[in-house]
Amino acid sequence: MGEAAHDLYGDNDALLLDAYSQSVSDAVDLVGPAVARIEHVGNKAGHGSGFAISPDGLVVTNSHVVGTARTVRVTMPDGGSTEGRVLGSDPDTDIALVRADGRFASVARLGDSKKLRRGQIAIAIGNPLGFEWTVTAGVVSALGRSMRSATGRLIDDVVQTDAALNPGNSGGPLVASSGEVIGINTAIILGAQGIAFAVASNTASHVVSEIIRHGRVRRAFIGISADTVALPRRVALATQIISDTAVRIRKVEPDGPADRAGLRDGDVIAAIDGRALTGVDDLLRLLTGDRIGQALVFTIIRRSVADKVTVTAQPRPEMT
Repeated sequence: MGEAAHDLYGDNDALLLDAYSQSVSDAVDLVGPAVARIEHVGNKAGHGSGFAISPDGLVVTNSHVVGTARTVRVTMPDGGSTEGRVLGSDPDTDIALVRADGRFASVARLGDSKKLRRGQIAIAIGNPLGFEWTVTAGVVSALGRSMRSATGRLIDDVVQTDAALNPGNSGGPLVASSGEVIGINTAIILGAQGIAFAVASNTASHVVSEIIRHGRVRRAFIGISADTVALPRRVALATQIISDTAVRIRKVEPDGPADRAGLRDGDVIAAIDGRALTGVDDLLRLLTGDRIGQALVFTIIRRSVADKVTVTAQPRPEMT
């Protein structure tokens, strides 16, 4: 009876393995033909990955893959290559959009990363270390991670996975067993094994939409530089803000929104529209494109006295 039970469980293990393999293979068959190799024109040393989201050649990749290039070389799984024009790049989220001069036989669909669960299958497709169209599989290890972009801005809602990633995977898709893209592979931790990160698909969807509509990601701008400071308990009580830290203005830019509203160097911002600011990252998260043109109520502390100042955010000036 024990032997029969062993045989039964053994058969079940084989069935489960076959089901897992089938899920991975089906997802790869669906998304693989949409994955491209991205490299700078005339520079074969640096390369990454990307994937088409429309048949007419809209390709998503990492901002650090395209760098400052205006055009890149896009190589498709069938070996054909074409030039791609960089439509927009957002270093703050490490997402870029390229228009390839050619059509893709298959496209990938950006899924809803809010529906992700730890432990679900995660499949990475890309060109690690020059080995084209390599597939690795693992699971979603953690959700809601945060990671610094090259600009210093915090990327929220990052997906952690143990699917093996290497240089060259950057910009490639992290795929669920359904065949939907759940993240854009962006970073590995050197020296670590089984820890890699992908920008969530919902973040990528927002960036792609902004680039298509405006050529860049719009973010609200108030014209200050700031740092995170401790918020004394008596001040927190006076402002009715439940937080141990806040944001102190280091410098107010002349004739910017903050300057016109009367904010000064040294002011401490405890909250915006009643929402506590625990640090500079909170401030950056709040200054999204939908805040442009809005009157924001800042709760500030100046010389230990709490006050409210209204600041109207404007579009962030383009980098020159």
